Amino acid sequence: MSFFCNSYPIIEKKALAGDIYSYTLLCPEVANEAKTGQFVQVKAEGYTLRRPISICSIDKEKGTIRLVFEIRGKGTDKISQLNKGDLMDIIAPLGNGFNYSTEKQGRVIVVGGGIGTPPMLDIARDYGERATAILGFRSFDRVILDKDYAKGGAKTIVCTDDGSVGVAGTIAKPLEEELSKGDVAMVFGCGPTPMLKAVVECCKAAGVPSQVSLEQRMGCGVGACVVCACTVIRGGRQYVLRVCKDGPVFKGEEVVL
Repeated sequence: MSFFCNSYPIIEKKALAGDIYSYTLLCPEVANEAKTGQFVQVKAEGYTLRRPISICSIDKEKGTIRLVFEIRGKGTDKISQLNKGDLMDIIAPLGNGFNYSTEKQGRVIVVGGGIGTPPMLDIARDYGERATAILGFRSFDRVILDKDYAKGGAKTIVCTDDGSVGVAGTIAKPLEEELSKGDVAMVFGCGPTPMLKAVVECCKAAGVPSQVSLEQRMGCGVGACVVCACTVIRGGRQYVLRVCKDGPVFKGEEVVL
C-alpha cells in the first residue's frame, strides 16, 4: 500500500448542512494513487490521534480530492476551522476501496446513510444513468450531495426518517423495489451498521452481490494498533480483520454486522 504523509493546500471549502463541511485539496500525488472508497487520516492541531475521513471524490486530471465530514467531536471541530488557503495535514490514500468496472453489464445501486453518502459519489458518476442512488438521512436539514448524485446522471432517491422530504422511512423499501426490477450487477453501501445490515439482507434475498464500507473508530489508520477490528466469514471460517487496512470495504456476504 502506497501512501503519502504531507500538508496540502485547501482550494475550496463549503458548508453543506449545519455541521457538515466539504473540503477540496490540491494533492496530485494522492489523487493519482487514490481509489474510490479509500480514506485519509487528518491531523487536528493539538490532538495526538488523527481523524479518519472518507474520500468523497477524486479528480486525477486536476490533482484534487474532496473530503466531506461531519463535526462529531473536538478533533473534527478543530479541522473544520481550517479555511481556503490553509494547509491540511493528511496521510493518504489509505485502505482498500470499492472493486468495480463500468464495463460489466447491468446497473448498480449505491446506498448511503448520512455521512456515509460521500464515499460512493464517484461510483454513481462513473455509471451515470446506469446508477441509482438511495440516500437516507434523519431529516431534510441533514440532506447532502443529492444534487451531486443527480448531476452525475444517477437516479437519486432521498429518504428521511421523519418524512420531511423524499420517501418517508429508511432505505429498505426503495432498495427492495429497485432490486425487484432486476438487472442489478452490484449494490454498494456505506453508513450506520443497522443500515448496512438491511442492505446486505435485501441483497441476499435478491441474489445480488454487495460491497459495504464500514464506519469504525480508528487509531493509527494503517493497521498497527488493531483498534478497528471487525469479523468476516470466509470459506466457513471466521476471521478478525482490520477495517483500516483490510477494509474499509468488504463483501457484504462476508462481513458480520
